[in-house]
Amino acid sequence: MAGIKSLAKDTAIYGVSSIVGRFLNWCLVPLYTITFAVADYGVVTYVYSAVALALIILIYGMETGFFRFANHERWHDPMEVYSTSVISLGTTSTLFVLGVWAFLGPVSRAMHCGDHPEYIMMMALCVAIDAFLAMPFSLLRYRKRPVRFAMLRLVSIGVNIGLNLFFILLCPWLMRVAPAAVSWWYVPSFGIGYIFVANLASSAVNLVLMIPELRGFPYRFNLRLWREMIVYSLPLLVLGVAGIMNQTIDKIIYPALAADPSTAMEDLGIYGANYKIAIVMLMFIQAFRFAYEPFIFARNKEGGEGKHQAYRDAMKYFVLFGLLIFMGVMFYLDIIKYFISPRYFSGLRVVPVVMMAELFFGIFFNLSLWYKLTDRTMWGAWFSLLGLAVTLGANALLVPRIGYMGCAWAALASYATMMLASYFVGRVKHPIGYETGRILSYFAIAAVLYVAGMYLLTPWAVVNYIVRFFILAGFVAIIIYREPLPLPGRLARMLPRR
Repeated sequence: MAGIKSLAKDTAIYGVSSIVGRFLNWCLVPLYTITFAVADYGVVTYVYSAVALALIILIYGMETGFFRFANHERWHDPMEVYSTSVISLGTTSTLFVLGVWAFLGPVSRAMHCGDHPEYIMMMALCVAIDAFLAMPFSLLRYRKRPVRFAMLRLVSIGVNIGLNLFFILLCPWLMRVAPAAVSWWYVPSFGIGYIFVANLASSAVNLVLMIPELRGFPYRFNLRLWREMIVYSLPLLVLGVAGIMNQTIDKIIYPALAADPSTAMEDLGIYGANYKIAIVMLMFIQAFRFAYEPFIFARNKEGGEGKHQAYRDAMKYFVLFGLLIFMGVMFYLDIIKYFISPRYFSGLRVVPVVMMAELFFGIFFNLSLWYKLTDRTMWGAWFSLLGLAVTLGANALLVPRIGYMGCAWAALASYATMMLASYFVGRVKHPIGYETGRILSYFAIAAVLYVAGMYLLTPWAVVNYIVRFFILAGFVAIIIYREPLPLPGRLARMLPRR
């Protein structure tokens, strides 16, 4: 259990930046949905979907490649691995910015920003900086410095949120009460462009704060090492691209598939805003991911059965916390929904489907350790391509018929397919011995409790909320009774344990 305790501790610290940061960014959603037109928020959703895809391409699997080769017995100098990775990402990020600048007009028109090419140029710079900084952040994870990692993330997020509030709330107020103070530079019609300005500023601040991780070592580019890293990482690029396309392609292709193109951007805005409610599950998965990759590669160097037991425990507890988050969000969705404008409430029905889809993706990520540890990363690429095929096919079939709900169901089908494919192939190629029956029993218990909490209702909302609280507490009690969770001494003596 010592390894699981360490994983849980690091996950919690990384979660400070991931969960708190995403929560704070989440709090900007009501500001956006109230301030801007639904179609304008659709443009924001579209651009950020493309940005997420571009970021994965520009990192091309080098994060995982760094952890693999920094822990590899053939390479005794992790800083040489790091230096090679930094130079590689720095070069490709620079070329990306130059390419976007050279073809700015066509790219802007393709992304529905033909009247504002500056939006695209700013986001290209953001993507390039964030891709380059993936390696310094990976170095912090490798050195097990989650506190500095979290602090840097939070400072960047604070800058982004502060500037959003400044541009969207303070500046319009100053334009009314003291226009001379801001009118010489602030342009109200720039609108959603200030969202991108704030994002660029926060990325620039991150770059400056990362200078200590970019100095103090000799910059060496080992071509032979780089080639081996690329061979290892390129399948992860395919995996990453297919994976992020599973998350974003529905938003990118939605305008082309929608039955009514005239309302496509408005529908996309509604879908994107409600998708943000499901971000609670994404925050948990991201925090877990930051801690899990260094954990599995470090444990893989150990011998014996202990490492497999650690992998099994990690999967089980991930599923348990994921189910708890799912039920918590759904039980209190009537309250949580006010984080977005009432104009977007028609899309709330996508939330449970998207959240379960993200939980399946998290399980798929857990399962991915077998092909990462055995250097058979091409399997991950095949699984992701399979998921992408399901995503594209399901969207093409469903979106023209049921609109953005088709996007949600396509995501669920895609991640379920990837999860099952990885599980069954992994059982043959590199069996871990997951407690599948026990995990499925928790899914069954959660399903029964979910139905009880959602459909056995009283006429009084407050009573329903109280009942749901006790249902959640009951689920936690079942977990504590059945699992050897480490508890403080007094609490352990008070509670019955199986």
